[in-house]
Amino acid sequence: MDHSLQIVKKVAEIGEHYKLSTQEKEDLFFAGWMHDIGYWEGKGEGHELKGSEMAQDYLIELGLSQERVDRIKSLILATKIPQNPHNLLEEIICDADLFHLSSERFFEQTLLLKKEKANLSSEKTSLSDWLKQSRLFMLAHHYHTDYAKTYFQPGKEANLESIEMKIKEAEAHSKAKSEGKKKDKNKKKSERGIETMFRITSKNHLALSALADNKANIMISVNSIIISIVVAVFIRIIEEFPYYLIPTLMLITTCLIAMVFAILATRPNVTNGIVTKEDIRNKKGNLLYFGNFHEMTYPDYKEGMHVLMENGTYLYDSMITDIYNLGIVLAKKYVLLRKCYNIFMFGFVLSVISFLIATYIFEPVAN
Repeated sequence: MDHSLQIVKKVAEIGEHYKLSTQEKEDLFFAGWMHDIGYWEGKGEGHELKGSEMAQDYLIELGLSQERVDRIKSLILATKIPQNPHNLLEEIICDADLFHLSSERFFEQTLLLKKEKANLSSEKTSLSDWLKQSRLFMLAHHYHTDYAKTYFQPGKEANLESIEMKIKEAEAHSKAKSEGKKKDKNKKKSERGIETMFRITSKNHLALSALADNKANIMISVNSIIISIVVAVFIRIIEEFPYYLIPTLMLITTCLIAMVFAILATRPNVTNGIVTKEDIRNKKGNLLYFGNFHEMTYPDYKEGMHVLMENGTYLYDSMITDIYNLGIVLAKKYVLLRKCYNIFMFGFVLSVISFLIATYIFEPVAN
């Protein structure tokens, strides 16, 4: 409706300049009001032809002669893109139809036209592409009447410059948006990679810790069995074989020391269990390890965890600290285990050798 009203105003303006007759002005008014009624039938392409057919019956009912009706229909059809007017009246309505190319409201109207096209078609067009299409249309278009060339053309050229600037802005915005999405995608990939790294590292450390505990348990069990058997047997034979006393004590001592190191490797170490609110505010307390929070109240711990979850750096720092401390504990475990195995290995070998020496030296004497 706004477009049709604008056409009627412009045909009146141009018609006044060319001193048209009253009937010619009326025919232009009819064509201006009715040139887009084909859209009422939901037509996009070819709406001018449909509009001229709809105008036929209506204009006859108004009492217009067939000659005038045919002229008005020709005026409606003349607005079809690409425009090819054959007389002054057709040139006037064509220039009035595309006056908006020179209007100060051009950009607003072209966005409305974009929306209208989108409603009539399932195809989606980006703002940048639409502006480029509009620019090409404006470059291909030219006004027909001298009046439009004089008064409309300057505004059209100004709008053409404006649309070229807006194309650059739209392309820059689209590029920035695309780069932003790419950065977000890369960031998400990076975050997933970091999370995977933390998960695998923690899993590996826990597996190594379980393996160390297993090895320590084996040493505790083996040495306990050896001590039990040696003590039980030695008590019965001490009087008969006194020369086995030193080898037996060596074996028992070896087993006891190895057991001590194995127990030290598995002995838990619990800290004070409190992270203060000040520590949390300063992003220092590690709430991921139970030894740091087991003495805290639930509300304080919950509040601290919310702070931790809301701050990515604090969360990652806590995970890094947790993995680092787990690594330190693992290192101590494996150092103690190595000592345990070394003591058992060398002590057991020496004990067996001492048994063999004692047997070799004292057995003949006993016989």
